[in-house]
Amino acid sequence: MMPLHYPRYTKKDYQDMPEWKLDKLLAQYGLPSLGDLAYKREFAMGAFLWPDFVEVSHHSPKSSLFETVDGFSLIKKKI
Repeated sequence: MMPLHYPRYTKKDYQDMPEWKLDKLLAQYGLPSLGDLAYKREFAMGAFLWPDFVEVSHHSPKSSLFETVDGFSLIKKKI
């Protein structure tokens, strides 16, 4: 059975994660675990981590959870 939530690992966690743990994690989500260790780490980070977004200007007195990138409204998330 596939887990209900994304794993809560950081980029550093994925970079240090042993191969057996990556294989198990990918299998839990029904994802392939093909390739070498470096490829598996990159694949897991691409699948489970949100990309870093450019911060909006700090000149605005309002703090927003959203940001516009290329015309799309996105939720800010730091990793």
